[in-house]
Amino acid sequence: MTLFEELQQAIINGKAPVAKELTDKMLKEGIRPAEIFPKAIVPAMDEVGRRMRDCEFFIPEVLIAARAARASTDILRPLLSGEEALRSAGTVVCCTVKGDLHDIGKNIVAMMLESAGFRIIDLGVDATPEKIVEAVRQHKANIVALSALLTTTMVNMKAVIEALTAAGLRDKVKVLVGGAPVTDAWAHSIGADGYGKDAPAAVELARQLAPV
Repeated sequence: MTLFEELQQAIINGKAPVAKELTDKMLKEGIRPAEIFPKAIVPAMDEVGRRMRDCEFFIPEVLIAARAARASTDILRPLLSGEEALRSAGTVVCCTVKGDLHDIGKNIVAMMLESAGFRIIDLGVDATPEKIVEAVRQHKANIVALSALLTTTMVNMKAVIEALTAAGLRDKVKVLVGGAPVTDAWAHSIGADGYGKDAPAAVELARQLAPV
């Protein structure tokens, strides 16, 4: 088994200390940081996503796998050269919308997106449209990922899109929405660019919408 395969397995199994140890070992053996993402971290989290879709993994397993991936990415990110950093899959402003304090689903999506090579700007929960607009402008984000777990806060997704439009930024970003009460029809009705029914679907959608 290669070191890449060992790291993949450590992430899938949620073994963060092992993932960290293997990442350090790979770097000491001269493997470039930018190689480790596409050859180990991304395929590992793709497999985690598949197992979640097939109901082989549930939220606890996904969370510990994502944390193992984070143990590796935390070592690698600072080592990427400027050119490699710019070749990230895209910059995503991720948050739970105003009035909503639920964050488990949002956290899983953020960690899986990061493992897929996206740069994540996580605004946490109860994020106002103004805060989201400012983050998009400041970080030059090209994707906004919005989560809502309450039917009463879903309307604030529309408010974010309206705020992005008013700020002249709507044509510069793709807006993804998700959460238990959210549907594809709702996403379409508010002018969002896509709906992710779960974290793996959100990652796949982000890949499709990210600039080439």
